Amino acid sequence: MSALSPEALVTLDGIADHQRLRTGRIASVLGNRLGPSALDYAVAHHLLEGAEHAARARGADRLAWYRRTTVRDLTHLSAGPHIVLSPPPEDLLRSEISETAYYLVGPDTAPAPPEARGLVRAALASATEHGFRPLLTQHAPVICLLHRRRLDETLHSWALTRLPGTVFTDYTAHPEVLARDLIHEAAHNWLNDALAAHDVSLPADVTFFSPWRETPRPVYGFLHACWAFSLTVLYARQARRSATGAVASFLDAHLRQQEGQFASALDSLAEALSYVSADALRDRVSRAVGKAVESA
Repeated sequence: MSALSPEALVTLDGIADHQRLRTGRIASVLGNRLGPSALDYAVAHHLLEGAEHAARARGADRLAWYRRTTVRDLTHLSAGPHIVLSPPPEDLLRSEISETAYYLVGPDTAPAPPEARGLVRAALASATEHGFRPLLTQHAPVICLLHRRRLDETLHSWALTRLPGTVFTDYTAHPEVLARDLIHEAAHNWLNDALAAHDVSLPADVTFFSPWRETPRPVYGFLHACWAFSLTVLYARQARRSATGAVASFLDAHLRQQEGQFASALDSLAEALSYVSADALRDRVSRAVGKAVESA
């Protein structure tokens, strides 16, 4: 396996142990039996947040559901090692845990429609073909599809620190575009887990100009952008080779845009990485960005 392969870039000691430890703590709080998988880790945070919501609302039955439910009770929502959700807009939540809307698995969660599940399977197949299966299996096991868009419309996607392993994203009819956005958000989840696993604390008062946001960003946000966008470049560069038509043009535009963004960010990268105390983590981000800025 190449030292710069996507699989190698996201292979980092400590992350799996961090996930298992966190899952075990949540299982102890809720009193249920959660397993050691990445899906259990993601679902555990849905159950914890859902239980808190139910407790505040004094919903005894709903609280009981969150305290007894395990991944085995959610197989009707699964597509392989992933849970695929497609909630109606009115079911999205807003609260103090997030500035953006989010969704929690609950007793009334319905399976995503076959079309959505098929699109996710195709996107995962594309990501797998180009080496990103471990990233998506470990850091995007819960996929929440939001609004269907055209290729010429803005696509929004995000991940929440309070719901690690879950990705929220708009989507188009094209699996390659969905794969790109899943990789981007899974990369954010990976970096959060990696920072926590290696006990890395980044200063909040040190900033670097982020060309992606066109504003100064704390070290945390700057490095998140460098890492996540570098992985989308690595994927898009490979997927472009077999893409045709509108998807090919879309990926070309993404690669051109990122080339300009990285050109503006590179001068600050070494200094930003100097605040990362874990050598292995610092090396992963540096190598990913270096690979992304190589000529295709």
